[in-house]
Amino acid sequence: MSYDENESPARPRRVGRGNLTIALAALVPTALAGWLVWRTMSGPGENEPPKVLPLPSRHTTADRPGTASEPPPPSPSGTVSPSAPPSKGNGSEAGPLAGKIVMVDPGHNPGNFRHTSEINKLVDIGTNRKECDTTGTATKDGYTEAEFTRDVSQRLRTLLEKQGATVQFTHDNDRAFGPCVDERARIGNKAGADAVISIHADGSSVGNRGFHVILPALVKAGAADTSKIVGPSRELGERIAGRFVRATGSAPSNYVGDSTGLDVRKDLGGLNLSTVPKVFIECGNMRDPQDAALLKNSAWRQQAAQGMADGIAGYLRD
Repeated sequence: MSYDENESPARPRRVGRGNLTIALAALVPTALAGWLVWRTMSGPGENEPPKVLPLPSRHTTADRPGTASEPPPPSPSGTVSPSAPPSKGNGSEAGPLAGKIVMVDPGHNPGNFRHTSEINKLVDIGTNRKECDTTGTATKDGYTEAEFTRDVSQRLRTLLEKQGATVQFTHDNDRAFGPCVDERARIGNKAGADAVISIHADGSSVGNRGFHVILPALVKAGAADTSKIVGPSRELGERIAGRFVRATGSAPSNYVGDSTGLDVRKDLGGLNLSTVPKVFIECGNMRDPQDAALLKNSAWRQQAAQGMADGIAGYLRD
């Protein structure tokens, strides 16, 4: 997702609060990790460089590739690694997440670039009317947000299905463009999903770094009523933020969310129109060269998927 493309402008950086280290999230039980990201995590000062921790040297499942303290250099082309075939929505009958439905929403669509007139049509998001979708952003060398989100979404699906969850996609390279933001919300609602995550990467300015999770604001307007999902969505978002820090070593955004890794918005149709717990995650800034190197790195993408899976699993198990 790009703040330059029909989204709210990036907020100015604010001075971090205190000297508590971001690594604190990795030292507490899973149940507290997300909460500590929200409550106590500090960000860089106004004149300090953004903090990024080294990637963890240990991994929690056999599927995560081993990494050293620094990620291996990404391929110049930013190509997407082979992934699992499209999900039929069938998790295993055994496992801690058996019976749970997770909707994964890969942000944007590679075909949106060829269908600008269609995606620019306005749809009702409750509070106002907004573009059906956007093209998303891309790294300087052309690795697109849509490529990134589909790759991470497929990795996430594999991890969740191994725990017994039924995983469904809003789209998986099976349509020319879209779906529109209102349809994405309806897909999750119709499925009766226990949790929905919309996966993105940002397109902000160079020097703006880190991830953030977007939570729904309280909205009651037109077709939008988030009153029943604000609380559960915040809990889901806090879990994901805490586990994302632990899995990737990435710091929360230094330009959105006041260094908490969480941001509340009321201008996103995918959140406004949802009737089930839902969050967005901006995994990093594709326009910053340091973040872009991580986003193009297949080992880091696996860690990102692991962090999301751990956060979703913790939310669904409790």
